[in-house]
Amino acid sequence: MSTHLQDRLEKIENTIAKLVETSAKGKLVVVEGKKDAEALRELGVAGDILTVKTGGKSFLDATTEIEALEPIEVVLFLDFDRRGTEGTHRLQQCLERAHIKVNAKLWQELKALTGHDIQCIESLLAYLSAFRQKI
Repeated sequence: MSTHLQDRLEKIENTIAKLVETSAKGKLVVVEGKKDAEALRELGVAGDILTVKTGGKSFLDATTEIEALEPIEVVLFLDFDRRGTEGTHRLQQCLERAHIKVNAKLWQELKALTGHDIQCIESLLAYLSAFRQKI
């Protein structure tokens, strides 16, 4: 058993635990699609989750929808591929212009920990399962 792999898994699990805790404190979590939201639910995220890429929504539509919810803080948790990364940055800019506090730290942590191993949030469960079997 590699202690490096164990440490990495522990860091990934800690990041997910922080997301669960942040959501439980009433912070809105924003993901791309329904399958991403379902994956986060299975990981224990019980708070509000908003999907931004369903029903043909634009980032402006998503920003307007988020503003209407009047959140204290928004946690961006889009996919890790190029489109998700660009979307995270664009949505962050739109929300900050609307004076909404944005937290992309957990997304950045998880993206750094998983590298290019996963591209989308919906594959996180399978990734964790496979990672645990390696150890």
